Amino acid sequence: MAHTNPGPRALRNLLEGTATIAMIGASSNTDRPSHDVMRFLLDRGFRVFPVNPNESEVLGQRAWPSLRAVPERVDVVDVFRRAEHTPAIADEAVSVGARALWLQRGIRNDDAARRAAAGGLVVVMDLCIAETVLRLGVGTSASGSER
Repeated sequence: MAHTNPGPRALRNLLEGTATIAMIGASSNTDRPSHDVMRFLLDRGFRVFPVNPNESEVLGQRAWPSLRAVPERVDVVDVFRRAEHTPAIADEAVSVGARALWLQRGIRNDDAARRAAAGGLVVVMDLCIAETVLRLGVGTSASGSER
């Protein structure tokens, strides 16, 4: 059975309950989509931990070599990696006690979805977290509205 993303109400509940996001594949390269998404999430008041063994810092945030190295509990694991890498990331997200696995637009992997769901995580695939935050009006904005 193919995975179906949660509906708008469930996504809103997930995002409103999210304080920390680990971004797998975060990049300091301003041409990468992960860079723009991370900046947007930081601007909206989320704490974002970039996870990339090839980076030392992204947007002023210390980068971590792996999800397991992140020093705090992570609510959402946001993934900017090719689909074939996502089953292992799903397993790692379960092992660190994340609440959700979020695969960015263009990324789908039903095996990863099954693994994450079996571990109790909410699973979102092929959807941009930044666009979803904006569409649902979640997070702190420049106008001062609260998450």
